[in-house]
Amino acid sequence: MAVSTRQALLQALSAAGGSYVSGQQLAETLGVSRAAVHKAAAALTAQGYALEAAPRRGYRLAGGDPFCAEAIGDYPAPIYLYDTLESSNRTAKLLALDGAPHGTLVLTAHQSAGRGRLGRRFESPAGKGVYCSVLLRPEMPAANAQTATISAAVAVCRAVKKLCGLELAVKWVNDLYYQGRKVCGILTEAGTDLESGQLEWLVVGIGLNLTSTAADWPEELARKAGSLYPGGPAPVSRAALAGAIARELLALCPAFDCLDEYRAQCFVPGHWVTVCAETETYAAKALAIDEEGRLVIQRENGRQEALRCGEVTTRPARTE
Repeated sequence: MAVSTRQALLQALSAAGGSYVSGQQLAETLGVSRAAVHKAAAALTAQGYALEAAPRRGYRLAGGDPFCAEAIGDYPAPIYLYDTLESSNRTAKLLALDGAPHGTLVLTAHQSAGRGRLGRRFESPAGKGVYCSVLLRPEMPAANAQTATISAAVAVCRAVKKLCGLELAVKWVNDLYYQGRKVCGILTEAGTDLESGQLEWLVVGIGLNLTSTAADWPEELARKAGSLYPGGPAPVSRAALAGAIARELLALCPAFDCLDEYRAQCFVPGHWVTVCAETETYAAKALAIDEEGRLVIQRENGRQEALRCGEVTTRPARTE
């Protein structure tokens, strides 16, 4: 059975808005036999769609969490979809080195060795989150790569707002929060032409907790991690949300002109923070996000600095 038959059936049932469509009508619309309609419906069910079939009424689409390329929707670049991977970023980097084009999307239902910033492990419970990586090939200096991370944060916020109606907040530089808990992490990795200093490729990895619960994480992580719909169900499929995020990110590339939007969603400026740098950890007041996406802080001795990297955690309010 051709993939196009599944796609056409999915489109026809989606257009029906949850109403039943007879098998005969579907067969005539799609230009296939009723047996082909039945086979396509079974394939969509196996992919996670909630399809209902009733005698003399036909088929209707009742939702579900389809994990397939069809659920991603129209997409301008290759899609690689897996049941499990070590890491979506690792696979995307290999594809980048093999010449995969700008926009290539890698999506997996589970990561056995997902990674976050600073080499940390990123927990990726199977079937309960969006774990994807987008390959970008922007013509820009490697020094500006952080703008892609900032844009990815905005892309996730936009997609979640559109598909879920939820407002996320950003903790500089790459963590997203919902109701006071971290629900998303972003890891950007790059390949650089050492002679020119230009980027050859960027891989932006996004891990978004959708329906996971505290039971899915180690105890130390469960105290601060959260998800958009703990225990589910979510109103959108993982694949559809991944596609929306990737399209939002591609729309921002290569200009990555969304700093004002990022600033409006970032809750760190105005707070006292603990800064964990490579060589020291110290307290400071977060002042603003500058034009390069750096976090401007003021140390307790009054000296101001602009951080390009590092990790910050907010501290309780204090009297100055």
